[in-house]
Amino acid sequence: MELLVRYLDRSNSVSSATSHEAIKEEKLRDDLRYYFMSPCEKYRTRRHIPWKMGVQILKIIMITTQLVLFGLNNQLVVSYKEENTMALKNLFLKGYSGTDVDDYSMAVFTQRDVYDSLFYALDQYSQLGQLSVGPISYAEDEEGNLLPLIICKQYYKRGSLEPSDETFDIDAQLETVCLTQDPKTASQWRAQNASFFDLDFYRLVDIQLSFQLKGINLQTVRTRELPDCYSFFVTIAFDNQCHSGMVKIFLDIEAQSSACRDWKISGTAQKNTHYLLVFDAFVILVCLTSAVLCTRSIILAVRLLQRFSRFFLENYNRKVCEDDQNEFLNGWYVLVIVSDLLAIVGSVLKMEIQAKSLTTYDICSIFLGTSTLMVWVGVIRYLGYFQKYNVLILTMKAAFPKVLRFCCCAGMIYLGYTFCGWIVLGPYHEKFEGLSRVAECLFSLLNGDDMFTTFAQLKDKNTLVWLFSRAYLYSFISLFIYMVLSLFIALITDAYETIKSYQKNGFPLTDLQQFVREQKDFPVFEENCRTDVQLRHSVICCRQRVSANDDIILIS
Repeated sequence: MELLVRYLDRSNSVSSATSHEAIKEEKLRDDLRYYFMSPCEKYRTRRHIPWKMGVQILKIIMITTQLVLFGLNNQLVVSYKEENTMALKNLFLKGYSGTDVDDYSMAVFTQRDVYDSLFYALDQYSQLGQLSVGPISYAEDEEGNLLPLIICKQYYKRGSLEPSDETFDIDAQLETVCLTQDPKTASQWRAQNASFFDLDFYRLVDIQLSFQLKGINLQTVRTRELPDCYSFFVTIAFDNQCHSGMVKIFLDIEAQSSACRDWKISGTAQKNTHYLLVFDAFVILVCLTSAVLCTRSIILAVRLLQRFSRFFLENYNRKVCEDDQNEFLNGWYVLVIVSDLLAIVGSVLKMEIQAKSLTTYDICSIFLGTSTLMVWVGVIRYLGYFQKYNVLILTMKAAFPKVLRFCCCAGMIYLGYTFCGWIVLGPYHEKFEGLSRVAECLFSLLNGDDMFTTFAQLKDKNTLVWLFSRAYLYSFISLFIYMVLSLFIALITDAYETIKSYQKNGFPLTDLQQFVREQKDFPVFEENCRTDVQLRHSVICCRQRVSANDDIILIS
């Protein structure tokens, strides 16, 4: 009787432990099923409101609106700088045609033209207040004194040359002499500094005129925003480094915006600025909420992965494969968090710009533009819940590893053509003058752009180089368009066909998916047994599904 009682107690304890393990396993399976559901399925299952999806939709609307508002304002800033650059070129460059020649503004070819252009710029600067139609004037220092114009000429220390006798004697050491003049005394410059303007052109390397101007961008008043004050650092350079008989004239402007010291404006400009600041603050709040929710989801996913790994090791004595582990690390959440951080930084910079504390328009544009790009890319995650829209994501993930390896190999050939084209064709073709321009030209040819123009623009003065250019261009176009590009498309097409086949016949199952579907038998394969196409996605497994003829090693 005592033995019977002990047996019944032992049976009850074993049954209780088994029941507890079954409940634990079923709870884990339910949590896994719920984790991989779409927001709509989660709502239908447990009536949990999809807060993250709602926040993402709201964030998309707000960030896009913020970007459009900032972009419209930034366009006014860019147009103001460009139009001022054009105005100053027409104001200070004698005979300026309205368009730059290559990378320089204009060129002169006689000594008289050099003197005329130089004195013309000085005279125009001295009469700036009577000539300019825009709100622009001389810059002043903190004490209210006008900042002077600085003229510097750079020349060889000593030299003599006789081209007719093919003789020269040059001291390569450069000397620089500068002259500063107040705008009010400009009419006396030539008489007081006659020796300075006596130029030895065979020794002259360059002449630079540097001065600073001030301006106010009043057009932002029409958009009900406070105007910015600008400092224009203008440099006019007469470049004679080549000593080729052509003196290139450059006019470069560096514009820096700042908050005006004292201003008074009537209307609703300041009120409109306050509304924009409140809107930007709300954008920051939404982005913080989104980042917190996504961080929480990542933490919960890591905990769920730890539970699943522990259960799998205890009950099946095996580790969860790497691809199954990656299913818990949702890359979309990481993308959203990064976009939120960029949007927060960009919004803070935008608020500082609106308050006229900062003027870093370019940096703010980079942050806001990148965050908006990531936000809209993140929308693909929700489209991926639909099978027809999910093809793009699956194809990109399937093709990416092979495309990356293929591009590395093709890139070596591309670099070879780039260096070769630069060193051989650079002196004879404007599209091959620099490494970056060569790379851009070849990429255009790869896409079928400007083919005839590239062939036709090559100077045929050197027959050997002309023949080489034909062999170079024909071989590149034939190799990359007919072979490399075709293989590139074939890799993506192959991945697409594989995805279509899996969608029609069923995807291979991972250990994770078999567990969720309550399949207890987990086939094991050799670690080096891989198919030709490996797909890393939640529905594509660590091991391929085996047919009836495959050898399966079962662990007893």
